[in-house]
Amino acid sequence: MDMQRGNQTQVTEFIILGFSDYPDLQMLLFMVFLCIYLVTLMGNLTILTLMCVDSRLHTPMYFFLSNLGILDVCLTSCTIPKMLSIFLMDNKRISFVGCMTQLYLLMSFTCVEFFLLTAMAFDRYVAICNPLRYSVLMNKRVCSLLCTSSWVFGFLDPLPQSLSISYSSFCGHNMIDHLFCDFQTMVQLSCSDNSSIKLLTNTLNFTLAMVCIVLILTSYSYIISSILKTQSVKGRYKVFSTCSSHLTVVSLYCGSAIFVYLTPISESAKSVHKLLDASYSTLIPMLNPIIYSLRNKDIKAALKKGMEGKLMV
Repeated sequence: MDMQRGNQTQVTEFIILGFSDYPDLQMLLFMVFLCIYLVTLMGNLTILTLMCVDSRLHTPMYFFLSNLGILDVCLTSCTIPKMLSIFLMDNKRISFVGCMTQLYLLMSFTCVEFFLLTAMAFDRYVAICNPLRYSVLMNKRVCSLLCTSSWVFGFLDPLPQSLSISYSSFCGHNMIDHLFCDFQTMVQLSCSDNSSIKLLTNTLNFTLAMVCIVLILTSYSYIISSILKTQSVKGRYKVFSTCSSHLTVVSLYCGSAIFVYLTPISESAKSVHKLLDASYSTLIPMLNPIIYSLRNKDIKAALKKGMEGKLMV
């Protein structure tokens, strides 16, 4: 559907092409992403439930982890349901408002994740380097402030770019050669001069990423220094195990983000880039609860107790 605005044709809906060049793969892609979505929901909701009902998990670390679980559910729910409808029912249409909303939420959730991972790194720094003051420094007020700030600033950061692209003109071009409405694709699709938007976005994203990465690396430099000062091998292993899961998630998330957003999109590798971009926003949220559960004795104990029907509220 198009409508006329002066001498230009402004689109009111977009067509998400997905992997339309590979019709035989649609059912396979549907099953793969459906499994990813179900595992993500089941894993994160299970951990959230355990944290609510098991008093042993009412600590700052698990408070941050519960926020990460909520975020991962939101992030995957932002893109996967529409992707599934494209693969299964060939429902490729999305309204202009729906596309802009998806773009904004996707950018916001990505920013929130960076902020939360940074806050979690600070939490691990305090726990390992200042254990005697941990309960004082990381009290409920501080934890709530850090998490609230992560969500608020995460939603404020992409607002200027999202508003700018929503007021851009698309001149009737409504074919999105991607799996969802992401910023880079929408900028390329627009017929407006978006050089200022791209510069603003690249500057903000680079600044955000660098600040978060520097803060995380600084926290872990102190953590590693503290680990090296520990005399016993058992003590070192215990200290390292408390932050290894977070370090793994940070490496996966930051590494994937840098690879996806810094790799130029070429016509020959566009399908590969689309798949990597989709995997970045779907696979990592699925892996997060698995990574945090595998090496976490408290979560495994709470899960075992819950399965045995002995979990006390």
